[in-house]
Amino acid sequence: MLKGHKINLKLVEKCELPILHPWFNDPDFNGEFESFGQVSLTELEKIYENLKQEQWYWVEKTDGTKVGYIAQMKSGDSTCIGYLLLSEERGKGYGSEAVQIMVDYLFLHKDIVRIQAETHPDNIASQRVLEKAGFMKEGLIRKSFFSRGIYRDTAMWSILREEWVEPKILPIGYTRKA
Repeated sequence: MLKGHKINLKLVEKCELPILHPWFNDPDFNGEFESFGQVSLTELEKIYENLKQEQWYWVEKTDGTKVGYIAQMKSGDSTCIGYLLLSEERGKGYGSEAVQIMVDYLFLHKDIVRIQAETHPDNIASQRVLEKAGFMKEGLIRKSFFSRGIYRDTAMWSILREEWVEPKILPIGYTRKA
């Protein structure tokens, strides 16, 4: 478990997929800026079993209440992150802390040079989360995915190892490599 101040990140276990399953199929959870599909629990279990260079983490309040998830995956030479919170838990700082913990963890313990994330250009809240974690906007990816009847743009954000000066949230028991 990666411990923060208000939230912790804990790996999603296969036995917990029934909790995550309804979230994946809920347009309100995915929000106005994300695509969503309809996936059965059996299909979700198959996706989970076939994860190779991807990990899913619960975003949990310190009392264990699950308020969202964050994922990290390898994409070529980059590591990508993505995150979603329950709509009633947005705007409370949980997303910012989850991203900061994930960035600290990845740069402290993985041999990577870059972390990237994509967000809808109008998703100001998500952009603030990324800015707080030190990400910089790189540009626009035009018509990068189809959702809700239209092709949508995404904005590419990234942080490089040399831009990450020090951990913003240092989980207990994790130290910076020399």
